[in-house]
Amino acid sequence: MISVNDFKTGLTILVDGDLYRVIEFQHVKPGKGAAFVRSKLRNLRNGNVAEKTFRAGEKVEKAQIDNRKMQYLYASGDVHAFMDMESYEQIELTEDQLEKELKYLLENMEVYIMSFEGEILGIDLPNTVELVVTATEPGIKGDTATGGSKPATLETGLIVNVPFFVNEGDKLIINTADGSYVSRA
Repeated sequence: MISVNDFKTGLTILVDGDLYRVIEFQHVKPGKGAAFVRSKLRNLRNGNVAEKTFRAGEKVEKAQIDNRKMQYLYASGDVHAFMDMESYEQIELTEDQLEKELKYLLENMEVYIMSFEGEILGIDLPNTVELVVTATEPGIKGDTATGGSKPATLETGLIVNVPFFVNEGDKLIINTADGSYVSRA
């Protein structure tokens, strides 16, 4: 058990039988009444975000999530294969389990598979990935680096707004949390 006063971003907790990861939290001490903790939690089983309020000092159960480093091997239909880097054991996940992460996955990429008591919850991507631009409008002479953006299609099918100076074939660094352009690689 852990006190809600000890919340940290990224902490995994068990509330009413559901697994949640703390996205945001705020300690509130009103002038009148008892203190409380307002939190934003992501359900690890279905991806929904919920806002919950806890009384200060309230206890919740901390969930022990196992993260195994695995390599993405290939896709066969709607099934995606991953291999454990140490034991060479392979597991398969469906597109439904990976719907948000698929647009960042490349073959041979190393990711962490999250599981709780043997139940696979999904994958944990790195903070940024490098992807190649496959299609974008050519930059026009006179466009500036800070003067706007254009859409670019990346090798995984992800469409990102990029500065005008980015061309086809460029390798870009993309933030996996929100799918935004960070820089050229």
